[in-house]
Amino acid sequence: MGGSLPDFILKNISLPSFTELGLLLLLLAAVMWPLEQLFPAYPQATLRRPGTRTDLIYWFFTPVCTKLLSLCFLVVALLGLFWLLGHTIGPGLLDGYGPLARQPAWLQIAQVLIVGDFIDYWSHRTFHTRRLWRFHAVHHSPEHMDWLAYGRMHPLNDAGTRICQVVPLLLLGYSANAVAGVVPVLGFYVIFLHSNISWTFGPFRYVLVSPAFHRWHHARDDDAVDKNFAGIFPIWDLLFGTFYMPRDRLPKEYGVRKEVMPRSFWGQMLFPFRKVRYRAEAGKE
Repeated sequence: MGGSLPDFILKNISLPSFTELGLLLLLLAAVMWPLEQLFPAYPQATLRRPGTRTDLIYWFFTPVCTKLLSLCFLVVALLGLFWLLGHTIGPGLLDGYGPLARQPAWLQIAQVLIVGDFIDYWSHRTFHTRRLWRFHAVHHSPEHMDWLAYGRMHPLNDAGTRICQVVPLLLLGYSANAVAGVVPVLGFYVIFLHSNISWTFGPFRYVLVSPAFHRWHHARDDDAVDKNFAGIFPIWDLLFGTFYMPRDRLPKEYGVRKEVMPRSFWGQMLFPFRKVRYRAEAGKE
């Protein structure tokens, strides 16, 4: 197990360069900004709104530093769990094991999307509980929703989410290639869900998560608190009573409801570890 793990990491994990991130930013801007102008949920501009500077810092920080930290936590978790179960961690992990790994790649990917989204629903919901909320509150800090605001994520929140998503799928025996294969698609979909696009998906609103669905998750409105946790399939929110998507209005405000969230990047990084100040209208817990 020991000698093969470094080779496995080096061969299968790569971090983007700042040049690549800059080019990707321009490419996404060329796609997302026109869509937000053609189908806006709210009349607003991305670059001229409050918080754009912080969002741009997250854009370059999250894929490099946060991803690296999440990888370290994930490797440690995999080492421990697979060692306890007697499995070998190395290049063979890419192929998975058991009956699930013997399925065609397309069927594994489809199952990974469904099972992974179910796991993500509950891990996301867990981060809304009191003990973990301080870390997840960073993601809810944007007061204006658009595609560039998607990247606000505390590294420890990201690490916990990745462990909850990836470890169970690999323990079940799915191929790591199948798990990795859905990452680029999900990455773009998450950006799309945070966009200022008015789409509700009409009759498919109960089939796939839409930008309108996810905006209610970020809303500060009283009736939208702790709603819409699913990342792909709203069926989980429908089954567990957290679906909320009114047809006749948009959220009034976005952002955290009780806490006073720092606006700067470093202020948000340190937020979970400092004494929290509360909004005057919200009072104290």
